[in-house]
Amino acid sequence: MDTHTHIAAVIVTYEPDITVLLDNVRQIAPQVARTFIVDNSVSIPAQAAVRALRGDGIEVDTVGGNVGIAEALNRGIHAAEAWGADHVLLLDQDSQAEDYMLAHLLHDLQTAQKRAKRIAAIGPTHLDARTGAPAPFVRFGFPLNRKQWPTPGTTVSCDFLITSGTLMPLDAYRQVGPFDQALFIDNVDMEWSHRAVAAGFGLLGSADAKMQHRLGDRLARRPGGYAAIHAPVRLYYMMRNRVHLYFRATTPGLWIAQDIPRLALKFVGFSLFVQPRVANARAMLGGIVDGIRGRLGVRSGSELREGSGDNLA
Repeated sequence: MDTHTHIAAVIVTYEPDITVLLDNVRQIAPQVARTFIVDNSVSIPAQAAVRALRGDGIEVDTVGGNVGIAEALNRGIHAAEAWGADHVLLLDQDSQAEDYMLAHLLHDLQTAQKRAKRIAAIGPTHLDARTGAPAPFVRFGFPLNRKQWPTPGTTVSCDFLITSGTLMPLDAYRQVGPFDQALFIDNVDMEWSHRAVAAGFGLLGSADAKMQHRLGDRLARRPGGYAAIHAPVRLYYMMRNRVHLYFRATTPGLWIAQDIPRLALKFVGFSLFVQPRVANARAMLGGIVDGIRGRLGVRSGSELREGSGDNLA
């Protein structure tokens, strides 16, 4: 595997399964010049386990608490920039890059740039680690988004990228701006994608670059496939942040138009058919109200009437 001398990986962790994390770090470390782990863990054992990964080419920033995905990403990116990186590869703790993923991403990015395209970021094809099913890239549409699966050897333009697996030129990051720390978690990547497109950049999805990824706390069968199931505290942030984005100038009207029905369906589905129904409904309603009011930042477990065991990284 080629090591790209000016590309750094940034991995955000929260109370990780250390065996899984170690496997993922071992998979990506040979592909990048340096790895920066930003650990949001709140427990002392988890913090110690992540710190123990520090070594040759691997740096660990133990935050000492959960500052959220956006701030953790910004911390890692700024550390990579100070080290001398010109690109960063953003990763979750449960995402495993396949062999040559970075090489494919870089090749596809450079090919697009040679065509004088301004590209803010490029992402791999995500394969669900539990089912093996690939996730499509998306162009916003109404009443439904347009799903795109690029054919081998090609890329597709898309309107947003999932954070994990995204390769980002730091020049683009500086022009678009940092991830919005007020959102804390959920829709952080969507909001940044909106800003990138509004600033005149493109986003690309690669067919050849692949990554194993886990979406949701668990999967439930539904007609035509599976649905990701989330804990109430995550439903709060999902609802709050998407509603808040409706009021931002950089948010595309087309996304708002197709997302409002999705919000309604999610609210009904998780309130009536997914346990714990009452807690789900309460969390989502609170998120909608806070989104309208613009009440952002982190909400405590007591405020959400939810325990402290949910993953907020």
